[in-house]
Amino acid sequence: MSISSIDHIVIAVHNLEQTINDYRELGFTVFPGGEHPGGLSHNALVIFEDGAYFELIAFRQPRAGWRWWELLQTQGEGLVDYALFPSEVERDYERVKARGLPLDGPIDGGRTRPDGQQIAWKNARATTSDLPFLCGDVTPRALRVPEGEVRRHANGVVGIAGITVAVADLTASVARYGQLLDHEPTQRLHLPGLGARLAVFQLGGARVVLAAPNLAQPGTPGDFLRSQLDARGEGPYAVALRTTDQSRQGVLELGLAHGARLELIKTSADQVSAG
Repeated sequence: MSISSIDHIVIAVHNLEQTINDYRELGFTVFPGGEHPGGLSHNALVIFEDGAYFELIAFRQPRAGWRWWELLQTQGEGLVDYALFPSEVERDYERVKARGLPLDGPIDGGRTRPDGQQIAWKNARATTSDLPFLCGDVTPRALRVPEGEVRRHANGVVGIAGITVAVADLTASVARYGQLLDHEPTQRLHLPGLGARLAVFQLGGARVVLAAPNLAQPGTPGDFLRSQLDARGEGPYAVALRTTDQSRQGVLELGLAHGARLELIKTSADQVSAG
């Protein structure tokens, strides 16, 4: 299987400089990303040892009709999307299309780093927001996702343990993920009395958990999921991060995380490179 890992998770924010300062206060090392074509947006990265990263993105100009910008304006800061990494860019895109999942792309993308280095990639995107997009490099990946000390964090975070995606119709989303990943979920769960159903896909060292509300029960996970779907639609709901620092475990302060639900969970040293 060529698509086997999370590439990055997108967090849309209003003020990039303030967000950089706040994520540093949370114990993350933040690397300046650069500017996208036309100066429409700029970003910064939080890169982990497993190769995945957070993209903190802010818009310098309105992007009417673009889901990330629309969510930021209407619902506020937070998780807006995530991407998977294809090892063979255009070939992987064609394989997904051949399995019956419509994709827009490949679409050329890029940005200019603060040092002037030009970076290029190709994206492909499905038509529904429950699915991630695909992001494959044209220039060497190390230019887009630097290595070394930038991947070390004071809070001990080494990688992504999992991402929970809120979906409206679990059966339909499982079918679409099956077409995208070319495998079935490793687990399906019904949470009795909690009003939610789950399906779990394994991607390298991380899990993608599709979560759908079942019954309308106030104060239950299903109720929270329904509220999320009503406000922000289908898409990323929360992220679990692996940390080697036991004292740092727990849910991060939502304000400092700029609306992103992030939880640090303990990992052992031999799990660091699992993803």
